[in-house]
Amino acid sequence: MLEMLEKAVMTTIGVAAITQKKAEELVAEMKERYKLSEEEGKNLVDRIQAIANESREKVREMAEVEVKKVTERLGLVSRDEFDRLSKRVEELESRSND
Repeated sequence: MLEMLEKAVMTTIGVAAITQKKAEELVAEMKERYKLSEEEGKNLVDRIQAIANESREKVREMAEVEVKKVTERLGLVSRDEFDRLSKRVEELESRSND
């Protein structure tokens, strides 16, 4: 039964957007409505938060991949590459001034 409720909650509120407070409010309502024990409620909040965190991480990773693809397509350099090249220019300039 808890698994079915968990799936319903995820479908209804959207995993990636749920906050700790919202999860706790929802579980408090479910505890009252479905007579969940304190432990069952706590476990449900923990599972909802774990799933939400995983989803946020996946979205972040996907966004990073897409941004990298776009910057490569546009011919832009990363900050690390820019810093490396800037340092190299400074080294070459200092050598030429000697």
